[in-house]
Amino acid sequence: MNYHFVTIEGNIGAGKTTLAHLLSKHYNARLILEQFADNPFLAKFYENPQQNAFPLELFFMAERYKQLKELLHTKDLFQHTTISDYLFTKCLLFAKVNLPAEEFLLYQRLFDIIHQQLMHPDIVIYLHAPVNKLQASIRKRGRAYEQSIPDSYLFNIQQTYIHYIKQHNIKTLFVDVSNADFLGNEQHFKIITDALEKEYDAGQHLITLP
Repeated sequence: MNYHFVTIEGNIGAGKTTLAHLLSKHYNARLILEQFADNPFLAKFYENPQQNAFPLELFFMAERYKQLKELLHTKDLFQHTTISDYLFTKCLLFAKVNLPAEEFLLYQRLFDIIHQQLMHPDIVIYLHAPVNKLQASIRKRGRAYEQSIPDSYLFNIQQTYIHYIKQHNIKTLFVDVSNADFLGNEQHFKIITDALEKEYDAGQHLITLP
């Protein structure tokens, strides 16, 4: 694989972390996982989004920046590839959905200052799943604060991701994971690794799973 920094993105419950673990093991790559559980505002946000959205998003941005800055700027002689289960731009996309206009403009100014200091991934793997599949995954993993996420929220997040990827012409493997089983179906995982051995132009490249 010629990509040194691979980022996996997708909606809540799309399977980002599972695929990141598998790819890091397959390529003996350094793994960066989002530490979402450390955010003290997360459960509070789902209880009262309007009151807790801004501190939630600020905390996420600060923690993601700190994590990516430390790991990506520290060379590892034995691991030449890095796999991450989040894109730093995720900060801005979720903020766009969660914050009112004035707070979002302030947040965006802070984001723009920080974002330019970070490395950008060589390629993004975007996992796309219908909302009913996302809800099934959310129920299965059983995090109490996620169980009441409305379909409309997941749909808004999904549309925001897709719009951003198209608008910025990011080099993206767009994977329909409606029927994906990366843990139980070796063929599904091999399709991903085979795809990562190819070179791509900027833009979306559809990867289908049988």
